Amino acid sequence: MSDENGTPDTSAGSRATSPGTAGTPTGTPAGRSGSPAGAGPRPEPLRFFGTTWVDHDPGYRGYAARRVAAAVGSLAAVVASCLVLRFAYEGIAIADLGSFVTVLVVVMFAVCTALAFRHTWEGFTKRPDPDRQASLRGLLAVGFVGSLLAYFFRALTEAPGERLHRDEYDTARDQYARRSTRRTGNPSKKRRRG
Repeated sequence: MSDENGTPDTSAGSRATSPGTAGTPTGTPAGRSGSPAGAGPRPEPLRFFGTTWVDHDPGYRGYAARRVAAAVGSLAAVVASCLVLRFAYEGIAIADLGSFVTVLVVVMFAVCTALAFRHTWEGFTKRPDPDRQASLRGLLAVGFVGSLLAYFFRALTEAPGERLHRDEYDTARDQYARRSTRRTGNPSKKRRRG
């Protein structure tokens, strides 16, 4: 640990970062100039995207390719899930439980799917409350198709959760820049007035 500011002390030329999902360090993103390696806030990696969302990294494993893969993957999962739900519906129809039970199951899945979609969509723009998230775990499990659809539609415009993470990262960078510009000079060399 550094005695001055309580940050981990690293050897010269190395960075105390681990590789992100994208293969780039989770420290200061590649391509950002003006800050030394390891200085300032670090972007939080997104699931399936790592830190490629910061600079929209190009290439075969870059941001755009990951967005396409996330959209296609979530849509494929929606289709597979709908097929499984169709088999479940046919099972209920074969069991001849009655129209009331059949309608009740269909309405339950429709409502849970709509609520899961809304909850997941809102989670892309603001941090969810952990207690509420825990209480909705069962509902989100039943309405998993809604969560997958929300992920698909968000991946068409940006990485799911990118806006929230970008706002937080930009705010942290601005605060860091303000703090570092206020601390210019060596405070031990300042003259004491007395």
